[in-house]
Amino acid sequence: MVALDVFLLFVRGSRILLALRENTGYADGLWNLPSGKVEPGEEPLAAAVREAREEVAVEVDAARLATVVHVQRPGEAPRVGFFFEAESWRGEPVNAEPHKCGGLRWAATLPDNTVPYTAAGVTQYRNGVTYGHVEW
Repeated sequence: MVALDVFLLFVRGSRILLALRENTGYADGLWNLPSGKVEPGEEPLAAAVREAREEVAVEVDAARLATVVHVQRPGEAPRVGFFFEAESWRGEPVNAEPHKCGGLRWAATLPDNTVPYTAAGVTQYRNGVTYGHVEW
């Protein structure tokens, strides 16, 4: 079984919106994009729009698929991440899930403590690469 993930790229100039994971049991203390899992019966773009609403309280009006990352970690099921660039949205991003997020920041450079899956997707996006495979 392959898990499907969605990530939102909110971009302002050279800066990308990041969220600090906390109290989730996965990658806590690491920076990530607003993101989540595709629910059964849900289409990835709809999942991305839903996650934007849930995590940073914005309504995404238009988004485009920017890149796809296939991830394989030893001993785990593979994952496929769809990275959508939000082309227009309503509202100012805020931390709408403080019980799972330690804060938001706009960053021109990814911090060293960025989730590797996320870093791969951001790097591919910035380099115009539409697909990549990551193992870690």
